[in-house]
Amino acid sequence: MENFSPDQYDRFEAYRRHALPKQAVRKVIQQITGQQVSQPVAQIVAGFGKVFVGEIIEKARQVQARRGESGPLSPDHLREAYRMYQQETGNVGAAKPVRAKKLFVR
Repeated sequence: MENFSPDQYDRFEAYRRHALPKQAVRKVIQQITGQQVSQPVAQIVAGFGKVFVGEIIEKARQVQARRGESGPLSPDHLREAYRMYQQETGNVGAAKPVRAKKLFVR
C-alpha cells in the first residue's frame, strides 16, 4: 500500500469500505436457482462478486491508460476489460447462455 499512488490508494480505500449487499445477492441467487440460499452462501457469492468487479475495474483502468485517456471509466472501457478478462480466463458461467442477457454487450 505504501507504493500506491494517491488515486490508487483512494480506489483501494473505496474498495475496502464497500460490499455487495448480501440480502440483494441472496435474492438474485434465489431468483436464478429457484431455491432458498443460506446467508453464508450469499456472503461467499458476494465476496466473489466483489473480487470480480475489482478485477474488471482494474482492467478497465489499464485500457483507459493504454488509450491515453483520463477521467471516469466509460462503458467502452468496461466492455474491453470484460473482453480481456474472458480471453485470459475463458468464459464466465455457462458456455452457451440459454435465455440470459450477455454482460457488457450492446
